[in-house]
Amino acid sequence: MSNIDPILGGPVSPESEPRPAAVLPQTLVGAGILLTGLALAFGAIGISSEAGYGGVGPNFLPWLVSVALTICGAWIIWEARTGGFRGMEEPSGAVEPYWSGFVWVSAGLLLNATLITTIGFILSCTMCYLLATQGLRRASGQAGVNSARTWIVDIVTGLLISAPVYWAFTKFLAINLPGLTSTGWI
Repeated sequence: MSNIDPILGGPVSPESEPRPAAVLPQTLVGAGILLTGLALAFGAIGISSEAGYGGVGPNFLPWLVSVALTICGAWIIWEARTGGFRGMEEPSGAVEPYWSGFVWVSAGLLLNATLITTIGFILSCTMCYLLATQGLRRASGQAGVNSARTWIVDIVTGLLISAPVYWAFTKFLAINLPGLTSTGWI
């Protein structure tokens, strides 16, 4: 390994030397991001480039994201192969995954997808937020996750996030989202 930092050009301190076991996983992450960017670019080829009302065609955003992912993936591979992610701290947290938190978050996402057309966007997204925050709170070991106050705060916060999003999409952007009533306000 070289003792010269390829980016900064100065000497590399011993603590910033990469852990050899970390280089392969870092390279694989970069390759995965690079391949995702290339796959998205391949998919964007089939999207019409005819400019719409704003002068930008429907393929603009997929191309933008694919270029950004491809650049980031190549950069991560380069970083991994030229010394790894420099100055990384040891990972924090538990050695074993917290499966209960994973189940809470997954249940929120799956129930949201299942119930959005039945109970409407606002309530299903609020439920998703509630279950996801419960899972994350439990995974981080926060105290008081079972208190009524915590549940009420999470429900109100979920409503305060999902309702303006729903109204912005349905009232201002004229995008139809599933609602609970026919008025378009809930």
